[in-house]
Amino acid sequence: MNLFLRRRTSHLIARRIFSAVSSKMQYCWGNNSRQLCELTVNLEDLSRKKFEGLVRCPANYVPLTPISFLERAARVYGDRTSVVYGIYKCSWEETHLRCVKLASAMAQLGISGFDVVATLAPNVPAMQELHFAAPMAGAILCTLNTRHDSNMISILLHHSEAKIIFVDHQLLHIAQQAFHILASEYKTKPPILVLIPEHNNPSPSCDIPDIHEYDSFLASGDGEFVARRPETEWDPISINYTSGTTSRPKGVVYNHRGAYINALATASMHGMGSMPVYLWTVPMFHCNGWCLIWGLAALGGTNICLRQVEPKEIFNSIVLHHVTHMSGAPTVLNMIINSSDQKQLPHKVNISTGGAPPPPSILSKIEELGFRVSHLYGLTEVYGPGTSCIWKPEWDSLPQEERFRFKARQGMEHFGLEEVDVKDPTTMKSVPKDGATMGEIMFRGNTVMSGYLKDLKATQEAFAGGWFRSGDLGVKHEDGYIEVKDRSKDIVISGGENISSIEVETVLYRHSAVLEAAVVARPDNHWGQTPCAFVKLKDGFDVDPQDIMNFCRDHLPHYMAPRTVVFGDLPRNSTGKIQKYILREKARALGSLS
Repeated sequence: MNLFLRRRTSHLIARRIFSAVSSKMQYCWGNNSRQLCELTVNLEDLSRKKFEGLVRCPANYVPLTPISFLERAARVYGDRTSVVYGIYKCSWEETHLRCVKLASAMAQLGISGFDVVATLAPNVPAMQELHFAAPMAGAILCTLNTRHDSNMISILLHHSEAKIIFVDHQLLHIAQQAFHILASEYKTKPPILVLIPEHNNPSPSCDIPDIHEYDSFLASGDGEFVARRPETEWDPISINYTSGTTSRPKGVVYNHRGAYINALATASMHGMGSMPVYLWTVPMFHCNGWCLIWGLAALGGTNICLRQVEPKEIFNSIVLHHVTHMSGAPTVLNMIINSSDQKQLPHKVNISTGGAPPPPSILSKIEELGFRVSHLYGLTEVYGPGTSCIWKPEWDSLPQEERFRFKARQGMEHFGLEEVDVKDPTTMKSVPKDGATMGEIMFRGNTVMSGYLKDLKATQEAFAGGWFRSGDLGVKHEDGYIEVKDRSKDIVISGGENISSIEVETVLYRHSAVLEAAVVARPDNHWGQTPCAFVKLKDGFDVDPQDIMNFCRDHLPHYMAPRTVVFGDLPRNSTGKIQKYILREKARALGSLS
C-alpha cells in the first residue's frame, strides 16, 4: 500500500481507521483474546483516572514542520538578509511573503495534498523559496540532480509523478528533451513547467506550450494565502533520489518531523549560532542541502547563493560577505587547496565536510588556509548528516598527524538520532570497541527516512532487524566513535585479508604528485584480488607507476600496497562522487595478475 501518493482525504481516513482499530486490538492476539481485551479496557480506565485532566489540543500540540521556521524568521528576523545572489538581496520578511505567494500560485494550478513539485536548478534563490513554498502548498518537494541527463530526468519525473517542475534557464534544454521522452516513450503528459530566468535577463525561447515564468507566476499568488500545514508529522515533505550507479536511483522519502529535527541537528553540528552567513557550496538538491535550507531559517541566517562552485568565487564570497560557515565534500576541499586562486582567509570560516572520509593531508592543508574543519557522516536515507566527529579538547595537544587522523573519524550520532552502531549484519550483535573488528554501520531514530517511494521490498531490506542498514563498513573505537572503513562492495579481499580501499587512498593522497586517487580490486591469479589504484596527478608532475607503488610499500604493509597503478581522470557521478563501479569494470578489463 503506497500512502505517499494517495490523496489526503483517503490517507487520513485509512490512518484514523487503523489507529482506532489498533488501539483496541493491540493486546488481543493469542488464545485468550477475550480476556486480554477485557484487561486492556480495564487498564485504559485506570489510566484515564490516574491522568485525568491531561489533554492533547492545539494549545499544547502542533505537528513539527520546517514551515514554522520560515514563519518565525519573518517575525523575529524580518529585516535581516535572507538571500544574497550577486546584486540581488532579500530579507526574511520578503522571503516569507514570496513563499506564501508562490504556494498560492501552485494551489491555483490545482497543486494540493501529496502532489509532487519537482525542481531542476542550481543554488539560486528560487531553490531556497521552493523548499518552503512546496510544503506550504501541501505538496512534496522533489529536487532533481542538475547533472542528470534528459533520459534520467524523464525516468524520475515518471516515477515521482511530478505535477509541476521548476527549471533553471540554463537547464531548459535538458527539461525539453525529457518532456519529449515522457510523451513519446511513456505516453505521459509532462508536468507543468515554470522557468527560472536569470535575474533581469529575458527568458530563453522554448517550444513547450503554456510555460510559466517564475517571477510572474509568483506574482500571481495571493499574499494572504494560508499555508497548508501537515496533518501529521509523518506526512512526506520531500523525495530525494539517490545518486545510483548502474540501476535506477531510489526515491528516499523524508517527512516533516525528520526534516525539522535534522535541520536543527545539522545546524548544531556545523557550530552555528544566531544569524550565521552560509555559503552554498553543497548542492541544494542534495539531501535538501543537508537540511540546512530549513535550518538557516530557524537561525535567521543568510544564504549566499553560488551558481558555480569555483575556488575564486568561494574566496571572493568569503571576503565580500564575511561568510562564517560553508560545507563541501572532500572533493571541494581538494579543489580549494590545489587552486591557484587560494588565499589566506581574513577570518576563520567553519567548513563541514562529509562523503568519503577526508584524508588527513587534505584536512591539514585546508586548515592552514584559515578554515576550521568539522567532519560529518551520513547518507541520503538519514537526511544527510547523521554523525559528527565531536571534538574533544584533550585532542588539541596531540601531534598534528594524530590530531587529523582523529578528525577524519565519523564520530557519534547527533542529538536528533536515537542511535548509530556498528553491527554484525547477520547476528545483529554490536562489534567490540577495538578499532579493528569491522561490521556494518546502522542507524535508527526519527531522522531515518520513511522509506523508498514505490519500493516496499527495498524498504523492508533496508530496515531488516529494526535498523537502517547503510551498506558502509566500519569499526568502533574504545571511546565509542565510529570510523568508516569502506563500502561493503569496495573492500579488497587479498589472500583472505580484508583491505580497506580508504586506508590505501589515504596514503596515496600523501604523495606530493597525487591530486586524486581511488582504489578498487583487480583479479589476481594467486591472491584472488589485489589493490588497483587509479590516480590523477597534479599539473606539472611526472612520475611513473612504480614510484607510486614504492611509496605505498614504504607506508603500508606490503600486502596492502597497490600492485597496479593507472593514471588518468577519475569518473564521477552527478553528485561528484567517484564512480568506483566504473573503475572496477576497468580493473577487471585489465585481466588477472599472475
